[in-house]
Amino acid sequence: MRIMLITDAWEPQVNGVVRTMKRVIAECEKMGHEWEVVSPADGFTTVPLPTYSEIKLALFARKQITERFESFQPDAVHIATEGTLGLAGRAMCLKEKHPFSTSYHTRFPEYVSARIPIPTAWGYGYVRWFHKYSGKVMVATPSMRKELEEHRFNNVVSWTRGVDTELFNPSRRIEEGQPGDPFAGLPRPIFLNVGRVAVEKNIEAFVELDLPGSKVVVGEGPQLAELKKKYPKVHFLGAKFGEDLATCFASADVFCFPSLTDTFGLVILEAMAAGTPVAAFDAPGPRDIIPGSDAGVISEDLKQACLDCLKLSRDTARTYAEGYSWRACAEAFIENLDPLPVPERKRFWQKIRLRRRKKRATAGPTGSE
Repeated sequence: MRIMLITDAWEPQVNGVVRTMKRVIAECEKMGHEWEVVSPADGFTTVPLPTYSEIKLALFARKQITERFESFQPDAVHIATEGTLGLAGRAMCLKEKHPFSTSYHTRFPEYVSARIPIPTAWGYGYVRWFHKYSGKVMVATPSMRKELEEHRFNNVVSWTRGVDTELFNPSRRIEEGQPGDPFAGLPRPIFLNVGRVAVEKNIEAFVELDLPGSKVVVGEGPQLAELKKKYPKVHFLGAKFGEDLATCFASADVFCFPSLTDTFGLVILEAMAAGTPVAAFDAPGPRDIIPGSDAGVISEDLKQACLDCLKLSRDTARTYAEGYSWRACAEAFIENLDPLPVPERKRFWQKIRLRRRKKRATAGPTGSE
C-alpha cells in the first residue's frame, strides 16, 4: 500500500513515537509498502510548544498537507499525534471523505495536566473528539484499550511494540572496573532510568528513592537542569544513542520506569533485551508487559520493586524480550489501517484529478513571456 503518515513527533525529537514509527516504516518498506511522512521538519512555520520548547508545532499546514495528499495518492492515511499537524490532517481527511486511522501513544490528558493546570476531563473530551471519526485507534496494550473504552472510545484496537534485540543485547554488558564501563567510579548496584527528562515522566519519583549504590539518569529534556540542581547525588549522563545507549542498558543492574503517562514504555523492552530487569509502578504499559514475565516487578512501592529486581535472572529478562518482534508490530499496524476499499479507490482519485483540472482551468494561465 501507499501510506501517508501525519505526525507532530519526528526527528530531531527522540521519543517513543518517533522510534516506534521509524522502525515500523523500515519493516513495512521491507514488505513493499511505500510511505509519505508529513512532519514539522518539512518546512512549515512552527512555534515551540509552551513549557516544552524542543517540540515544534506546525502552523497553517492544511494546504500543504492537502497538496501532498493529492500528489502521493495514498491508499491509507495514519495520524500519529493529536497536535497541530494531526488536527490539520484530520480536517483534510474529513473534508475529502477519506478514511483514516490514528494512534494513542501518550496518556494525553494526564500529560497536559502535569504541565498545565487543566482538568483531565477536559483533556479526555478533546482526545475523544479528535479520535471520534478514526476507523481504528491503535493503542499499545490491553489495559490502555480498556481505559479508553471506559472513557467512551468505541473504535480502539491493540497494537503492540517490538524491540531491537541485536542492538539491545546482554553481550554489551561491561562489568565494574572493566575498560569502557559507562558507570566507572560509581558505587554498585546501578539503578538506571532512560528517557526524556520531563515532568510527565515522573522521574522525580525515581531520583527521590533511598536506594543502595547509584542512581543514574540518561536523557535530556526541560526538567534536566532543575533535577541536577535539586539532586546532586544523582548522576545525570545526558543523552546517549546507539551502541553507547545499549551499553548503558546492559551495564545497569536494574532499570527503573516511574512514568504514569506512557501507554507502553519502549525502554522497558530495551532494558529487558539487554538483560536488565525492570521496576515500575502498576500503571498502563508496565501492567501489560511485566507481570508473569519474571523479568521485572511492578508495585506501588517503587523502592521495593527496585530491590526485588536485584534478585531476578538477567537471562530470563533477555528471553522474555525476544518474544517482541518489530516485524509482528509492523504487520499489526498494516492490519489496523483503514484504507479506502479497493473498488472505491479508482473513483476517489479520478474525482480528485477532475477537481484539480477544473481548478487549474478556472485559475487560467499564469506567468508571462
